[in-house]
Amino acid sequence: MEIKTVGVACDHAGYPLKQFVIQYLEEHKYAYKDFGCNSDLSCDYPDYAHPLAEAIESGEVYPGIAICGSGEGMAITLNKHQGVRAGLVWNKDVAELTRQHNDANVIVLPGRFIDNKTAAKILDEFFKASFEGGRHERRVKKIAIQQD
Repeated sequence: MEIKTVGVACDHAGYPLKQFVIQYLEEHKYAYKDFGCNSDLSCDYPDYAHPLAEAIESGEVYPGIAICGSGEGMAITLNKHQGVRAGLVWNKDVAELTRQHNDANVIVLPGRFIDNKTAAKILDEFFKASFEGGRHERRVKKIAIQQD
């Protein structure tokens, strides 16, 4: 994956893990843009998912990382956007496959269900993996057809 500037967004339930993700990005010298939230006070995940998705679509950031409690709210919201393919990931194997087979441009982490060590392994795999194309490209194109 050719990494540009990584977009990062979370809600209150994802905030603690987002702090670790930012530390990871800084340690690995990745540029990033933080779309919030910036505390563990209750907030609404769509308020942070939509700006991240718009930045992915415009090319301002690539790839994206989104975090909420289960990951589901962020994933559902992000996938409403035309140019976003957000994959909910809970281990390194799923991270690798969501890139290789689904060409995911956003990874969604369930902040209440994974620890920092698991998150680091997921990010390592996600950033390392590349889209395989071939039969998977045909399938990904069929996703976009339904969005038109």
